[in-house]
Amino acid sequence: MKPYPFEYTRVSSLEEAVTLLHREEEPRIIAGGQSLMPILAMRLAAPSRLIDIGALSALRGIERRGEVLRIGALVRHAEVMASAEVADAVPLLARAIAHVAHPAVRNRGTFGGSVCLADPAAELPAVCTALGATFEVFGHDGLRTIPAREFFLDIYETALAPDEILVAAQLPVACPNERFGFEEIARRHGDFAIVGLAVRARMENAAFADLDLCFFGASPRPVLARNAARALIGREFTAEAELAAIAALAEDLDPQEDAQADAAMRLHLAGVLLKRRLAEVAGKEAEK
Repeated sequence: MKPYPFEYTRVSSLEEAVTLLHREEEPRIIAGGQSLMPILAMRLAAPSRLIDIGALSALRGIERRGEVLRIGALVRHAEVMASAEVADAVPLLARAIAHVAHPAVRNRGTFGGSVCLADPAAELPAVCTALGATFEVFGHDGLRTIPAREFFLDIYETALAPDEILVAAQLPVACPNERFGFEEIARRHGDFAIVGLAVRARMENAAFADLDLCFFGASPRPVLARNAARALIGREFTAEAELAAIAALAEDLDPQEDAQADAAMRLHLAGVLLKRRLAEVAGKEAEK
């Protein structure tokens, strides 16, 4: 199929892009285009103008700034995957990025594109939520920041204003006593997850002192399983603690039904991932 007709502008500044976003009736930003181009080809969207931000060097680069790793919105997944700085500073992201699609997509797709698409089964929104990242966005009123935990509102819906562009993500650098876990279940490697889990934990004397459990693919947006985490804080990872955390998932998650899995199956798989990854961060062996 062919897309509906549209105008095209390759902008040379953020200000120009924001002006077009503010002026046009149905504009769309394009960067890597790995999600947008299929949508256009299937005529699921009919933008009045595509605003190409690919030439904006201000949106590129991976840079450590103190206790934060800043990743530009136009950084490609392959760059993140190859970055020694990412592997050292944000090990959870380094683990997750290999699960993003396939090499051809990772070579073109961008960090910011994945974040702004807000697919509930995507890895990067969940990682940013688990880590408590912050997003820099630029719009008609200038630059502002949005916490990742307030950014993802619903399926394909974010807190970006209509005339705002994601500039960069700020991800906290891992502390020496933090541990991380990541796993997803998909039909094939590189497919969107049926359900996945990103874990950030801090242990003290074999007990969970702090814990963030972010599930993706199980609800319309990345979800922090706060009830499950509360069931574990201050406790060692015993069989009793495990059962309490898995039981609490029913309060945290609102699994969706689709062609891949029904709600009950997704909830069951969430419990399986919880058991495996918590055993990992606690230094114990989990049953397969």
